[in-house]
Amino acid sequence: MKIFLKTEDEIELMRRANQLVGKTLGELAKHIKPGVTTLHLDHIAEEFIRDHSAIPTFKNFPNPYGGPFPASICTSVNDVVVHGVPDEKTVLKDGDIISIDCGTLLDGYNGDSCYTFCVGEVKPEVRQLLKTTKESLYLGIEQAVAGRHVGDIGDAVQSYCEAHGYGIVRELTGHGIGRKMHEDPQVPNYGRRGNGVLLKASMCIAIEPMITMGDRQIYLMPDRWTVKTRDGKPAAHFEHTVAVRRGKAEILSSFEEVETLEGELY
Repeated sequence: MKIFLKTEDEIELMRRANQLVGKTLGELAKHIKPGVTTLHLDHIAEEFIRDHSAIPTFKNFPNPYGGPFPASICTSVNDVVVHGVPDEKTVLKDGDIISIDCGTLLDGYNGDSCYTFCVGEVKPEVRQLLKTTKESLYLGIEQAVAGRHVGDIGDAVQSYCEAHGYGIVRELTGHGIGRKMHEDPQVPNYGRRGNGVLLKASMCIAIEPMITMGDRQIYLMPDRWTVKTRDGKPAAHFEHTVAVRRGKAEILSSFEEVETLEGELY
């Protein structure tokens, strides 16, 4: 395992890349409505990212189990946990939820963030899943301070979500991030306090709870990318990239653009 501590200049570059991800998610929020295809959302995201002098990191991202990822964002609808592939066949319907995971490469550094959106009128119990998952993200971030451990982050997410009766996906984790999209260490959404990698100031990590409404069991679709819940129940996914600091973590990505629109859209 090799963990790269970042300089302040590198963290500033990562903040720029992550702020662009936030702006991209905000742009997509304007277009999320019934009747829209996930491929249309992908086209919007790629154009927006490239218009801001960045590269969509996910485009052609390698897969050890199959071909490279064919799109610029992951669009995971309802029971898709992560890595949903945008296409013309998937048309958003009233009552759906869609997790959009987005990455940008700007000036040599990566940004990574995910937000789960409501499409039209969503059932209250599904909205509660989204609310709890999002809250668990911030509880995890509170633990991302120098001197604590990766297990502290996982414990915070797991304890909160399991208390609400939800499943914690274990096969997929958060990760270190920097010049590469995926760096050490892995950051699971479960764990025990005081266990795991020691967190040091200037580490940069992506924390991303992936939470299911039912059983935590998942399976991989034949495309070798799309991951679904085995029981067919919805899943939510929220993610921020953060810099570990002394005393309080610094969130480098942003939901501000999305949250500004959310009241108007939903």
